[in-house]
Formats: sequence, C-alpha cells, structure tokens
Amino acid sequence: MPEAMRTAILISGRGSNMETLLKASASPDYPVEMALVLSNNPEAKGLTTASQAGIKAVALDHRDYADRDSFESALTARLLEAGIEMICLAGFMRLLNPAFVTKWHNRLINIHPSLLPAYKGLDTYARAIDAGETYAGCSVHYVRPEMDAGPIILQAAVHILDGDTPEGLASRVLAEEHRIYPEALKMVALGKVDVRNEKVVGYDPDAAIAALENQG
Repeated sequence: MPEAMRTAILISGRGSNMETLLKASASPDYPVEMALVLSNNPEAKGLTTASQAGIKAVALDHRDYADRDSFESALTARLLEAGIEMICLAGFMRLLNPAFVTKWHNRLINIHPSLLPAYKGLDTYARAIDAGETYAGCSVHYVRPEMDAGPIILQAAVHILDGDTPEGLASRVLAEEHRIYPEALKMVALGKVDVRNEKVVGYDPDAAIAALENQG
C-alpha cells in the first residue's frame, strides 16, 4: 500500500462527515492520515470531536482577518505547515477564492447534497421535492472556482418518497454521504481517480441511479 496521504478536513460546525472520515482513517488499512482539522468557527463542536480523536484541531476565526485573502493566506500557511496533500471540505461554510482553489487544484474535494450538476447551492432537498423529482442524492467532487462545480468522483442516489419532507429526505441522503465520502477519498488516495478534460475518467453519471434501481 502507498504511503498514507496526509489530509486536512475543513469544518464550520458539528462536522458529521468529518466524524465519518476520522472513523475511516482510524482503520490501519485506510490509505489516509488525518493530520489536521481546521475550522473558521472557534465554537465549532467538530474541533472538540477531532481533539478527542487525537487529531490536531485548529481554529482560525475568519472574523480576525481584514478580508478573505488574508484569511486564506493564514489557512494556506497552516495547511503547508502540516504537510497537507489533500483537503476535504465537510460543512465548511465559507466561499473560497479562485486563487486558493487553484493552488489546491485536484487536491481539494467536497461533498454536496444533490446529484450534481442538478441543484447547486442551498435548499437542495426542498427544491428536489418541489420539482417532483424521483431521486435525490449526494456527490463527492473536486472543487473548482465555480460553486458546486468540478469533476464528480462518486455519487449516491435515494428515492424521493410520496409525501417526503426535506427533513426526512435529508436524513436518508446524509446516511449516503457518510458512506460515499470515505470511499471517494480512498479512491483518490489510491490513485484510482484520473481527471481528464474536467471529468473523472470512467465515471458514469447515471451510475448512482442505476445502483439504486438494481437494489430493487
């Protein structure tokens, strides 16, 4: 197995996806070393969770910086100091400047609660229900300067049920997020993901729905 990939997780709150990634990385055969958890919110509960798991947890309050550029410069300094090779966004509620995203090109991934490219942005569950969609889901993707864009690494779909509510749908999608985020990161760490022409080679955008249908 190749040397474990030093990874940081960026959070702003509780960090439920962070918890899933930390749990996966605790396995001796998982090819990722979680080296740093960083939050722009000093009150983020995820910082305590990370510390209790033995992971270095750092708060960089964005309000302490004059602007986004200076905050991201401090963020980059911390990441480089820790020897970070890959960054996972897990409920990090700050838009990142194009310069930061470009610096970490193909080393910065995110999970979004929709089957991208559908329903970028907020309120994805309510929008999918209101539109009469049959499926909803989640996507792990490389981050690009455009919001919720970038090559898709892995997706999972769930059925939208009759009478579904955004809250009920959210709980089922979150369970899938917790399943696919560690798997997608593992694929990246093992070199199983190749990006060409802004697409992940071999990725089938209909695979998530096909997998759900095959389950019956």
